[in-house]
Amino acid sequence: MTAGDIFCSIVRGEIDAEIVFSDEIAVAFLDHRPVFKGHCLLASRVHVETLADLPGDLVGPFFIRAQLLSRTLEEALGADGTFVAINNKVSQSVPHLHVHVVPRHRKDGLRGFFWPRTKYTNDAEMKDYAERIRAGFDAAS
Repeated sequence: MTAGDIFCSIVRGEIDAEIVFSDEIAVAFLDHRPVFKGHCLLASRVHVETLADLPGDLVGPFFIRAQLLSRTLEEALGADGTFVAINNKVSQSVPHLHVHVVPRHRKDGLRGFFWPRTKYTNDAEMKDYAERIRAGFDAAS
């Protein structure tokens, strides 16, 4: 873990985030500037900057969590699908491996790789989305 890395700080519990899932492999939390509400980031618990840096024995387990997060967002939020993406170096705002999992709805306006950002109305709305997603993980267990 790197001291100045905000995701490492979230993983260690030093910075508040709306965490929706956490285990020994990864931590998932709401993006504070979501493309659509419910947009989550799945960060590796071990500090690596890119997918290429992730040890081979963690690739499968990490993507099993990405798959679970994708399925959970669809079910918990009534999404039609998800957009799943990783930026490696270019457009990577935090140099820590993370997967964007964005709930999608048909005709939601997202085109190509233009990512307009939205905001939660307030902290209560953000917490509501986090609770719904956490409940989806609980239901899947």
